[in-house]
Amino acid sequence: MTEPKFRMLAGASALVLALTLSACSQAEDTAAAPEAEPVAAEAAAPTTNIVAGAQASPDHTTLVAAVVAAELVETLSGPGPFTVFAPTNAAFEKLPAGTVDALLLPEAKAQLTSVLTYHVVAGKLMAADVLAAIEAGGGTATLTTVQGGELKASVVNGGVQLTDAQGGTAMVSATDLDQSNGVIHVIDTVIMPAA
Repeated sequence: MTEPKFRMLAGASALVLALTLSACSQAEDTAAAPEAEPVAAEAAAPTTNIVAGAQASPDHTTLVAAVVAAELVETLSGPGPFTVFAPTNAAFEKLPAGTVDALLLPEAKAQLTSVLTYHVVAGKLMAADVLAAIEAGGGTATLTTVQGGELKASVVNGGVQLTDAQGGTAMVSATDLDQSNGVIHVIDTVIMPAA
């Protein structure tokens, strides 16, 4: 998500808060409520882990099948935290015909594991953290993946673009899908580690 979109979301959140406060104020004017102990508002912690979050998304069934085939369910359900750049089903469909089927074969487990763990960064990097790293890096942030390879993140046409080890690119299409053991950012293309 781009910085202007972040600002737009922040503006929308402020508007919702203002309307809510206004409605509460009007309700207090019309009916006196009994006094109650003040309760601190806390954001609810996410209850689903990264795997459960992906399983709940109809756009990530291919990714979930790949995680199961690579036997990474337990790892990605663990404490983490992890940042996952999750390709959609449409992203997998961009691969050459037969690639996904070949990767899901038992004999391709090592290659599939390498591809999947290349989409994971240790730690929890929210969109704001990625943007800050890009700015601190003079326009490019280098992210080290769990697979051991590097991804380059930069801002292109107002969005965050990832460049993989083979020179391929993916755009981040949704950010900050908060999970109990990390965060998911959705990407439009499968990224590949060095051959």
